Amino acid sequence: MDEFSVSRERIERYLALTDEALAKVEIPAAAGDDARAQAEDMLGMARAYHSDAQHFLTSGQGDDAFAAVNYAHGWLDAGVRLGLLDGKGDWRLFTTD
Repeated sequence: MDEFSVSRERIERYLALTDEALAKVEIPAAAGDDARAQAEDMLGMARAYHSDAQHFLTSGQGDDAFAAVNYAHGWLDAGVRLGLLDGKGDWRLFTTD
């Protein structure tokens, strides 16, 4: 049984926003080895949580999907704020200030 405290449409909107952010974000070319490793780890976590969110949504676990997609985007925001990821100044997709 599908139970959602948050609407399916809202979860799908957040998934789409995070899809867009994942497509845009990059590891800065000048990143040193340590920074690159940290950035790759952050991207890996974001992708894993995003994938989990999609799985939870298709499994009817809406609350878990909503939580997971927010974790995914949180990893991206943290990476951009720390300068480990380049969000290309996109304040709509990332917390830049």
